[in-house]
Amino acid sequence: MCERAPGSLPIQLLRLVSPSQPVGAFSYSRGLEWAVHDGIVRDEATASTWIFGLIEHSYAVCDAALFWRMMQALDAGDRAAFLKADAWLSAARESREIELEDKQMGESLLRVLQDLDVSSARSFEDRRLSYPAAFAVAAAHWNIATSDALRGLLWSAIEGQVSAAIRLVPLGHTAGQRLLIAAEDVIERSAVRAESIGDDEIGNAAPVMAMASAWHETQYSRLFRS
Repeated sequence: MCERAPGSLPIQLLRLVSPSQPVGAFSYSRGLEWAVHDGIVRDEATASTWIFGLIEHSYAVCDAALFWRMMQALDAGDRAAFLKADAWLSAARESREIELEDKQMGESLLRVLQDLDVSSARSFEDRRLSYPAAFAVAAAHWNIATSDALRGLLWSAIEGQVSAAIRLVPLGHTAGQRLLIAAEDVIERSAVRAESIGDDEIGNAAPVMAMASAWHETQYSRLFRS
């Protein structure tokens, strides 16, 4: 394997987090559409509060923390520990909509990996993996460092929410870029938190987002999938 310069990112990670990855991420808002409809998110400032707040105080201590454990399990060749973390994440889903979103994206990414002849992906053909789990399978196959993969997953989550906010609020693309630039510190804090918390600290406590997602399922007018 060729060595990378300090601070550089592997091309495979850039491809994995690219919006062109055919997993359907663009079609989901994770409750943001209802938050805009209700007026909770209405401009750049409130979009920043919603997106970064959920990433740092919910996603980091659940999805990201369990993803970290999935990567470690794959590195150790511990399939049981990997599947346990994936099942834990699925059980933590706040609404049916978020659970279906997660499974659909996971299935889509796994299908892409299988079509690319990723042998480790084929070993999970009988499983409906979560998206972070499928992301971990891809990252492990391409020898992406766990810390880089974790930050890539956090970036993908933020970029998806910012993209949705640009369409929903609506925000201008310059505002969207300001949010993505500001995301650097949030991603780093979230990654450090995910890497360091114990099992008994893992959990998702975002009641407004959970309700927003549930209410979005019956929202009269929707741009995003439910």
